[in-house]
Amino acid sequence: MGDASDTRIPILFGAQAENGDAFLAEDGGEPIITGFVERFTLPTANFGHAQGCSCCIPRGPAAEALGRMFLARATGAAPFFKRVIIHASAAGEAAVRDAIGGDVMTAARYRLPD
Repeated sequence: MGDASDTRIPILFGAQAENGDAFLAEDGGEPIITGFVERFTLPTANFGHAQGCSCCIPRGPAAEALGRMFLARATGAAPFFKRVIIHASAAGEAAVRDAIGGDVMTAARYRLPD
């Protein structure tokens, strides 16, 4: 279940939504009917690098979207949410995992459950 002192927001892939959840959705995916939704778009150009690599994009689109979500939660622009459910392709899910593993601000705010 994780350490109770870890107050970072859990990120879940393919989980059943519960009351109080927010959604991070990749553009072009399934529409989300209810709840707070933030969207991100993966880069389409590939210059021989991985999508969203650090030399081309300082922060990837998933990290930027998660940052916007956290700011909206902190300022009251979005309802207070306890978890974030990811709706994305395999590449989108990889971008979210990369954001948590490689972006200091994202990792300080969000976590993958054990």
